[in-house]
Amino acid sequence: MRDAVIVDAVRTAVGKRNGALAQQHAASLSGHVLNALAQRTGLDPASVDDVVWGCVDQAGMQTGSVGRAGVLAAGWPESVPSVTVDRQCGSSQQAVHQAAAGVISGQYDIAVAGGVEIMSAVPLGAPVFDGRFGEPFGPKVWERYDGIRFDQGVGAQLIADEYRITRAEMDAFGLESHVRATAAIDEGRFAGQITPVVLPDGTVFDTDQGVRRTSTLEALAGLKPAFREDGSITAGNASQISDGAAALLVTTSDIAAANGWTPVARIHTAVLVGVDPVTMLKGPIPATAKALAKAGLALDDIGVFEINEAFASVTLAWLRETGTDPALLNPLGGAIALGHPLGASGARLMTTLVHHMRDAGIRYGLQSMCEGGGMANATILELL
Repeated sequence: MRDAVIVDAVRTAVGKRNGALAQQHAASLSGHVLNALAQRTGLDPASVDDVVWGCVDQAGMQTGSVGRAGVLAAGWPESVPSVTVDRQCGSSQQAVHQAAAGVISGQYDIAVAGGVEIMSAVPLGAPVFDGRFGEPFGPKVWERYDGIRFDQGVGAQLIADEYRITRAEMDAFGLESHVRATAAIDEGRFAGQITPVVLPDGTVFDTDQGVRRTSTLEALAGLKPAFREDGSITAGNASQISDGAAALLVTTSDIAAANGWTPVARIHTAVLVGVDPVTMLKGPIPATAKALAKAGLALDDIGVFEINEAFASVTLAWLRETGTDPALLNPLGGAIALGHPLGASGARLMTTLVHHMRDAGIRYGLQSMCEGGGMANATILELL
């Protein structure tokens, strides 16, 4: 029976909004990580059956199937196709799922999965389409939900209220993300997964830009609520607006062996869930339960969890529901510190996860992300 394995995974360092990667074209940055992956593995690009590429804000430079543009920007053969996937924040995690399904089914022998997002190129809150094409969801959906307009920040606040998660708890969680990310950078934990980007001025960008080494609880406590005047969600306990790209090489064990590759991990289990679109962000809770049940594993079998830090309330609610040891959650920091370049985030988390599993000798790792519209992916990897 065919399986799906990850041979290698690579990412750019994550740039902060209007930071180091803000002037990069999404296709060019995609091409950069594709070539880095090929160079690291000795991959012949002509052998790739598909490039499955995540991107959320498909506007401006990110329209026209940015995955296909990335293939062409990389200089790969015109015979290599690509598809661009939008499952909101989980787009590139979904890309890995689709690549795995393709190689297991025999539709692909070799696939690349990943994603890109240059959030700096899309103004915050700007509509992807102008008024001629209408708003997302539409009147039937608004009628179903009594006119409520879905908003992730409002949903995060509703989750904080429901679970009685305090501002102090969320700020402390946010600060810990920066502390862990700082330690990971200083200890060289990301060095093996990051491909440097040479910027137009000749400088080399190879370190995640959003990590705040000098942040304090006092500074975080002084930030204003972002979504409700009396709320507790702030810029300090939510993910950062970011730019970046990441890519993973996916194939079968047999094909990896034939190419002389030693895979890092097997894609053991991949599941999806939907949840209510108003609170929107609870998906990782049922997705984790579904993945464990499908895998026949217990929570205690998992040695590390990457649960996207879209908002501290999301990850803290997940911790309360699962009872997981907080030390196993995002041990190298998460999106609050490292950033959240939407379409690249699923692949960024998985790149970090698979490298950490190899470095620490962890057999099973689980990743999940909340997603716009009320969805979540969850993936269990098994170290090889």
